[in-house]
Amino acid sequence: EKAKLLRSQPAQIVEPKGLLYVQQREFAVTTPKDGSVSILGSDDATTCHIVVLRHTGSGATCLTHCDGSDTEAEVSLIMSSVKSFSSSTGCGRLEVHLVGGFNDDRQLSQKLTNQLLRAFDLQPEEVHLVTFCVTELNDREEQDIHFPIIYGIAVNVKTAEIFPATFPEKGPDEDLRSAHVLTGAPLTNIYDAKTEQLQIGPYFWGPFPHVDFWLEQDDAQILQNLSTSPLAEPPHFVSHIRSTLTFLKEHPFPSRSLFPDRKPRIYKKNEEGLWEQVCSDKI
Repeated sequence: EKAKLLRSQPAQIVEPKGLLYVQQREFAVTTPKDGSVSILGSDDATTCHIVVLRHTGSGATCLTHCDGSDTEAEVSLIMSSVKSFSSSTGCGRLEVHLVGGFNDDRQLSQKLTNQLLRAFDLQPEEVHLVTFCVTELNDREEQDIHFPIIYGIAVNVKTAEIFPATFPEKGPDEDLRSAHVLTGAPLTNIYDAKTEQLQIGPYFWGPFPHVDFWLEQDDAQILQNLSTSPLAEPPHFVSHIRSTLTFLKEHPFPSRSLFPDRKPRIYKKNEEGLWEQVCSDKI
């Protein structure tokens, strides 16, 4: 019933004001006290799942975008991140919301759904499954081709409302963060709720193999080879991958060009509610 209700809602466009956008293999956790961030969100999930874990007592809320790279370790990480904000709260329970995936040919969605359920089941704490809108419950068919119904969701940290969403702004540092994923990064925490700062990096990788070869390929080749579900990708998938590959080509050694002092790039929300980079010498 809950999945049906969620699927029936049209995706809301979430503007950047007060938003913390979470990319694939990133997570962020905050509480209702946060003066900068009121919405956590992520989209472009095809076989990926978006996970929201929330403690009803403290209101501490974590959103992550899982792709099945190391599900058990990822679930432990988000569990401890939410618990770290909820230890002094006597009452309340942990609730989890799982959204994403569809009936894809390779059954990658189904595999990830099973991994997530198992990982949460293995936790010593009780976790209550509140929203389950994944794989076959998030699937639609058009001319024998399967697609996800919901590609993205947002959670309002103040009200706990979860809704289908799209995000015109996926920054800051969108290419840098995507490059980090494409080079095989583990799940990374990008936000410090105590200082209300977004922290990107420092990230390090070596030259991306065959980057010139991939950049020379046509859209169909990129879609076919660099997507887990070529037929169901959103329309901007190829341009996003091209942009990330171009970034990797321009920065084969990020330790030299992007993080010479090995410090993260730090952003804070300005008075308009938008991310603004903080000069590192002020920290």
